[in-house]
Amino acid sequence: MVSTHPIAVQPSGSQYLPQQRSNDAEISPNQQLLPLTARVNQHDFLEIGGCDVQTLVQQFGSPLYIVDEKTLRTACRQYRDTFKEYYQGESQVLYASKAWNCLAICAIAASEGLGIDVVSGGELYTALTAGVSPDKLYLHGNNKSLEELLFAIESACTIVVDNWHELRTLVSIAENSALGTIRIMLRLTPGIECHTHEYIRTGHLDSKFGFDPNDLAEVFAFVSQQPSLNCVGLHAHIGSQIFERQPHRDLANVMVQWLRDAAKYGIEVTELNVGGGLGITYIESDDPPSIEEWSKAICEVVQTACTSENLPLPKLLCEPGRSLIATSCVTAYTIGSTKEIPEIRTYLTIDGGMSDNPRPITYQSVYRAVVANKMSAPLTETVTIAGKHCESGDILIKNAQMPKTEPGDVLVVMATGAYNYSMASNYNRLPRPAAVLVANGEANLILQRETYQDLIRQDCLPERLKYKG
Repeated sequence: MVSTHPIAVQPSGSQYLPQQRSNDAEISPNQQLLPLTARVNQHDFLEIGGCDVQTLVQQFGSPLYIVDEKTLRTACRQYRDTFKEYYQGESQVLYASKAWNCLAICAIAASEGLGIDVVSGGELYTALTAGVSPDKLYLHGNNKSLEELLFAIESACTIVVDNWHELRTLVSIAENSALGTIRIMLRLTPGIECHTHEYIRTGHLDSKFGFDPNDLAEVFAFVSQQPSLNCVGLHAHIGSQIFERQPHRDLANVMVQWLRDAAKYGIEVTELNVGGGLGITYIESDDPPSIEEWSKAICEVVQTACTSENLPLPKLLCEPGRSLIATSCVTAYTIGSTKEIPEIRTYLTIDGGMSDNPRPITYQSVYRAVVANKMSAPLTETVTIAGKHCESGDILIKNAQMPKTEPGDVLVVMATGAYNYSMASNYNRLPRPAAVLVANGEANLILQRETYQDLIRQDCLPERLKYKG
C-alpha cells in the first residue's frame, strides 16, 4: 500500500530553480535541475530563456521540448575553457551527439568550438549538414556498415575503429580504392567498473565495445604494418551518468600506458580520447562533480602520467554528451485525466509519455517535475505521473509531490535533453513532439511537430490490399 500523504518538502515548485550567483560561469549546469535561465514571473508561471512556458505550449502545442540556449552554451564553454586552462597541451572537446543529434544542437556546439562525436551515418550526415568541419568529426560504432565507413572516409572524418572485422574491412577498402590514407583511432576496453545502470556501463571487460586489452600487442602489430591506416589516437569510454572521481583517473592512467605501448610498435599516437560519462542532477540527492572538477582531474592525471613515462603530451579529447545537453532542456506536457484509487495511489495523466521519454521504462530513470502555471502553490498531493500510451509501464514519475492540479495545467519534467528526443518513437503512432530553442525572450522551432501524414509517409500499401468495395 502506498501512502497518499505528501512527505515534508519545500512548499512549492520554486525549490528547483537554479542557485543564484553573481557569476554565471561559476554555475555548473550539470549540477542544476532546471536550466540556468529558469525563473518564476509575476504571474507565478515558469519562464525559461525569458519565455513563459505556458505561452510556449499554447503557441507550439504539447508535448514540447524546450531547449535553453544559454544553458547549453554555458556547458560547452565550461568544458572548452577548463580543458584549455588545466591542460598544457592541445585539447578538443567533442559533443557526444547521440544524446541529441539535430541540426540546431550540432550547430550550437560547433559554434562554441566543439567537435562532434557521431555513431551512425545519419548522425554524421546531420553534423556535416549543420556545418561542422570534418576534421572535428569522429565516427564511433561497434558495427559500422560498409556504406557508413565509405561515407566517413569520403567525408574525411576520423574513424574510431572498434574491432578486428572493422579494422580488416578498412584495410580492404584502402587496398581496392583510391581513397588514400584513412585516419583512425583505436577503441580499447579498459576494464574499469562504474556503479551505473548495467546498460550504460561500457568500460568493463564484458562489453560489446572496443578491442580487448589482451589483444593490444596483436592490434598494434597489425596496424603498424598497414601503410593505408594513419592511426592517430586511442579511445576509451567507461560509461555514463558517473559521479565517482576515481574511475576516470584510473582510465587516464591506463590510457597513457597504452600510448607508451603503441610507441614500441612505431605507432605515433598524437591523440588520447578519454570519452565522457560525467553525470548530472536528476533528483535532489544526486551529487555529480562539476564540469570544472571533472575536467581538471582528467587534465592533471594525463599530464602527470605522461611526465612519469617521459612522453610528450598528446592532444587530449573528451566526449561529454548528457552533461552538455540534459539540463538545458525540459519537456512540457498538458495535464489530462486523474484516477484516484483510495489508499493505493492517484494517477495524473499527461499527453505524452514513453514515446517522448523512454528512459523511465527502459532504465528505471527518475525525474522531477513542476506545474509551470502554479509554481508557488503548496505541494499537497502525491501522484503518479502516467503517460497516455497503451502500456501499464508508461509511468514517468512515481509518487511525485504536486500542488492540486486541473486538466489543462502544464506539467514540466526537468533535465530531459539527453536521450529523450534521440530515443523518441512513434509508439501507438503518436507523432514525435516539436522542439523550440529559447533565448532572450524569443522562441525558435528547431524541430517541427510530426503530423499524421508524417506517420504514414514511409508506409507502402500493395495494390492488391487496397479496399475496392
